[in-house]
Amino acid sequence: MLPCLANVAQVEDRVQGNVTYGKETALAVLPLYHIFAFTANLLYFFHAGARNILVANPRPISNLQRAIENYPVSWIPGVNTLFNAILNEEWFSDYPPPHLKGSIAGGTSLHAAVAERWQHVTGSPVIEGYGLTESSPVLTLNPFKGSRPGSIGQPVLGTEIRLLDLMGEEVAPGEPGELAARGPQVMRGYWQRPDETAKTLNDGWLLTGDVAVWEADGFLRVVDRKKDLILVSGFNVYPNEVEDCIAKLDEVNEVAVIGIPDSKSGELVKAFVVLREGATITADRIREHCRQHLTGYKVPKLVEIRSELPKSNVGKVLRRILRDEEQQKTPVERQTGGGEND
Repeated sequence: MLPCLANVAQVEDRVQGNVTYGKETALAVLPLYHIFAFTANLLYFFHAGARNILVANPRPISNLQRAIENYPVSWIPGVNTLFNAILNEEWFSDYPPPHLKGSIAGGTSLHAAVAERWQHVTGSPVIEGYGLTESSPVLTLNPFKGSRPGSIGQPVLGTEIRLLDLMGEEVAPGEPGELAARGPQVMRGYWQRPDETAKTLNDGWLLTGDVAVWEADGFLRVVDRKKDLILVSGFNVYPNEVEDCIAKLDEVNEVAVIGIPDSKSGELVKAFVVLREGATITADRIREHCRQHLTGYKVPKLVEIRSELPKSNVGKVLRRILRDEEQQKTPVERQTGGGEND
């Protein structure tokens, strides 16, 4: 429990001056057993004397309407898919909550298009942070004022961050490397799993499995998960970058990108796209948009239009399930099957 309490103090240090004790109302949409909601809603906002409005089931997203309209909601912790879904509701976009001061994004990368639209619609920022269950969870968090789009912010108080290459050595400035962290919020190990602990902790440093880059002024940007990296003819393709590009299209509601086996290039890039209600767009148009903004080898060779994407119970898109589905297909099926897949 001590790491969680340390994390509460670290979050408080980062947002001080922007949260008024006993005056805030937070919307609790994520389940409290998830580490993000456990720390943000149950521990931090309770510590701040805030009122938490619990929404037992946010699906459909219209279930949030009464809570947002009936209470002076000032803070909303959530994930990218949640913010995107709320923005697509007319009752929200036409009448955004007047008391909203800020929102906190975590759990998965926040798409720039979603962050920009949220700021435009609500007039308040969505602050992106980063962490894991093993770090209670917050390791980095953007400042409330001066938040940098596309960044996970700066390390919170008492937290050390290193970016490592495959040999465990620190990478040069500006180069991507696996994010390793050390601080009072980091776990001591997995319960009765010394083998797994040894893989994840190295002399107190938590190996996160995420690839990041240092930016100016001590800000960090997560490139992607190591296990989600796509290798196209020896070149690295990070799904987050491709997803962020496709998400900028007005017709696109959600997108997920994975790598699938290819006999010529090793892997190729495939995008799964969910369109906004009533919208139409071709796979060629999506690829053309990507060609305008991405290097050629990052452009999806395959685009599949779907009605929905697989998600976890907190709304995080599960690329793993998409990869598993593709693995079960034959090479011919991978090239020709599903939706507008070409």
